[in-house]
Amino acid sequence: MNANDSKKLSYRRYDDGDKVYDDFTDKIFNAGHTHKCPTYVHRTPPCQGSCPSGHDVRGWLAIARGQDKPADPETPWQQYAFERMTESNPFPSVMGRVCPAPCQSGCNRNEVDDFVGINAVEHYVGDWAIENKVTYPTAAADTGKKVAVIGGGPAGLSAAYHLRKLGHGVTVFDEHEELGGMMRYGIPGYRTPREMLDSEIDRIIDMGVKVKTATRIGTDITMEKIDADFDAVFWGIGAQSGRALPVPGADASNCITGVAFLDAYNQGRLQHVTGRVIVIGGGDTSIDVASVARRLGNIASASVNDRAENIVMGHTAHDVAATAIREGADVTLTSLFKFDQMMASAREREDAVSEGVDIMDGVMPLEVMLDDDGRARALKMSKCDMDGGAPVAQEGTEFELECDLIVSAIGQSGNLDGLNDLDNGRGFIDTDKNYKVSSKDNHFAGGDIIRPHLLTTAIGHASIAVEGIHKFLVGEEQAQRRPKVDVHHFNLLEELHQRHLDPDATTHEPTRGTAEDNFAVHNYEDRADKQIIPHDELFLGHFGYEERNHRAEIKVQASEVLGNFDERLNTITEEQAQAEGERCMSCGMCFECDNCVIYCPQDAVFRVKKDKVAIGRYVDTDYAKCIGCHICMDVCPTGYIQMGLGE
Repeated sequence: MNANDSKKLSYRRYDDGDKVYDDFTDKIFNAGHTHKCPTYVHRTPPCQGSCPSGHDVRGWLAIARGQDKPADPETPWQQYAFERMTESNPFPSVMGRVCPAPCQSGCNRNEVDDFVGINAVEHYVGDWAIENKVTYPTAAADTGKKVAVIGGGPAGLSAAYHLRKLGHGVTVFDEHEELGGMMRYGIPGYRTPREMLDSEIDRIIDMGVKVKTATRIGTDITMEKIDADFDAVFWGIGAQSGRALPVPGADASNCITGVAFLDAYNQGRLQHVTGRVIVIGGGDTSIDVASVARRLGNIASASVNDRAENIVMGHTAHDVAATAIREGADVTLTSLFKFDQMMASAREREDAVSEGVDIMDGVMPLEVMLDDDGRARALKMSKCDMDGGAPVAQEGTEFELECDLIVSAIGQSGNLDGLNDLDNGRGFIDTDKNYKVSSKDNHFAGGDIIRPHLLTTAIGHASIAVEGIHKFLVGEEQAQRRPKVDVHHFNLLEELHQRHLDPDATTHEPTRGTAEDNFAVHNYEDRADKQIIPHDELFLGHFGYEERNHRAEIKVQASEVLGNFDERLNTITEEQAQAEGERCMSCGMCFECDNCVIYCPQDAVFRVKKDKVAIGRYVDTDYAKCIGCHICMDVCPTGYIQMGLGE
């Protein structure tokens, strides 16, 4: 392989020049007797451990490859995968498009060739469910309890979804005209197609969720009224206030925030920019601002009220401005960090460059330079070095960038006007590990109002908060501690139950002479709430090079970007989704490869009977034959087999 080729064709157990190797033949004939026997250990895969919403990624990839089949043979695999996905995340179509996918960064397959296309499979299944009009099951029996969900974004809607599944009454309040929060008002429609977003929201509302839009709690309805009418409250109001630049002159009228810019655009009010635009940031929001500005385009002359900052502040553009001939906008995005260290995903950065955004990295703003009217005419900047997260200006490198609009996309905070009792003094709400509001036993919160982060983080907060809300409503004590690995775990007993394979005993103490008893799996240990399985505990030599099935992307060039609001990501095919399922290494869970059966020199490891097979129960061990040679562990690709004490 060419030394300059960064693509690894496959995992290799040995490096060039190695002369000492494991002799499996000797191991087989020497047997290596020990008092340790195969133990089947379930652990969390790094994809799931990296997912803030706790997706059972390994589980629905097993469905995609056909290993885990629905109990009802008439159920399409896509529907079964959708049901597994939405145990944690009710927005697979949206999140499959826009999530920056920390699951893929953590994927152990990166050690072999390339990560599994998790987002692409989620995108495919989410769209399939919409096209096939898949709905959620009927909510559980009505509990008689009512919960107010304040905020109709990813956190609030996810909370409403989980609460309705449990049978609680839910009313969602939102100050906007439509639900969706940052998915609608913070991300442009060419990244989250509105028909897909609306379908996923409607699916939740159809569970029996009541909705009151254009209603702000603390202004239109008092907090006292909410407390009187509802048994519990979930706060998912997001961080709707952008952070201004912390430099002199940043209070100029044409210095606005990225949150306000995108909100005005997504409401249909902002239809153009005027002159040269500087966007300060480096994260996904700054990329969205810059990319939207390029698509809107610049009109050469505009009245005062038609300036972008005035549209953002609430003015309506004149008809002549809406129909004026546009030219490509001159957009510069500046970042404290170097290009490859920016917070925005690599794909978004690269797309912005190809669309004509000038990205200037390693620079920091020093001062907004004002004209005689007090408007920003330029941004004074310098090159900088980073001291941890703090920029340090390089003396003598100062320069000015001329501009007509400055957009600050450097952070957000909540808007808690009228809700002072909840404000921690920094524009956020403080909660405990169960996401219970510190000062109120029946109030919980999640999403950006706790800490601005990813959409998937807000979805994960809601899932955990609903556990706390449910415990409060039914009179149970709150959990004193959360699991170390706090995700939606595979449950072997639930898997067996859905296939009518319940064991005779669901719990038992370790005792001798149980080999003939009908346990779920003999010598099974579930460490999923404590351990994430690393790549060095897998047998990576089992996996050959397999090219990832890439989603086709529509690359928009600078000359084509003006007025182009078409979606950029295409959906993969069913065959490609299934192929990505095949590429999953099923870290921490048996994926039925037969290696342990084939290589066991004592024929101690055997397949269970076909009518008893389920995920996690495919092989068993005759412990009377096992001599503890641990070859089965050596050849287990997924790390599911470990050696434990036996006789």
